[in-house]
Amino acid sequence: MTELERRATEMRADIVRMIAEAGSGHPGGSLSCADILAALYFGGVLEHDPENPEWEGRDRFILAKGHAAPALYAALAQAGYFPTDELATLRKLGSRLQGHPDSNQVPGVEVSTGSLGQGLSIAAGAAAGLKLDGKPQAVFALLGDGECQEGQVWEAAMFAAHRGLDNLVAVVDRNGLQIDGRTCDVCDPGDLGAKFAAFGWDVTEVDGHDASALVEVLGAAKAARAGKPHAVIARTVKGKGVPFMENEAGWHGKAPNAEQTADALAALEGAEGKEACRG
Repeated sequence: MTELERRATEMRADIVRMIAEAGSGHPGGSLSCADILAALYFGGVLEHDPENPEWEGRDRFILAKGHAAPALYAALAQAGYFPTDELATLRKLGSRLQGHPDSNQVPGVEVSTGSLGQGLSIAAGAAAGLKLDGKPQAVFALLGDGECQEGQVWEAAMFAAHRGLDNLVAVVDRNGLQIDGRTCDVCDPGDLGAKFAAFGWDVTEVDGHDASALVEVLGAAKAARAGKPHAVIARTVKGKGVPFMENEAGWHGKAPNAEQTADALAALEGAEGKEACRG
């Protein structure tokens, strides 16, 4: 198991534990994007400084799919933005780790998100602002594929291409499921890569669970600066890493019970141990 794979597996275990402790949350879409966040935060893609979250030289990351906050919290805790034992306070009264990320309370959170469809607009505005100020930093936004049913996503896509925001990278967690079932049955978003391309974006598709490929693709998208924003369509599995959650829409927004939590953690620990033996 590579370092990035280990990071993602540990994040998944943190996700399961914190949602189980909270008794509520969104495991499916948090588990599906763990590798993406591991590549960004630990693969050398994202310029950031846990010791100085407001550092002007940082790249910006915006979690448009704000309900996947457990994945972001797991990444930030591992990176050193706050103590890992604070993860157990998810969604509890008085905790700064709310069900959706709060930029006023949590270091490392750029924007309070959760209202789906708005994240890419915020990211485009941030990218435009950096351009106007002549600054070189990049802006990354992580969207859900169900979120791409929102019209505001495409208004933002049109604006970003029109303004030539080549410092903007949109990553779509393409796991094919949303709270009500398969995205193709609820309101089929079709070929998302082709749609972004039609709006004037450069597009790359990647296995969203291949850590090394993610680092390469995300790094290249950040570096391209070819006059166009870049969309990365990451093919993922909802509930990745927990067999009974994988590809099950019912795990979009419910917490595992004690027995399920134990089974999930055993599966994750078993995967890590199996890879260690192979190594």
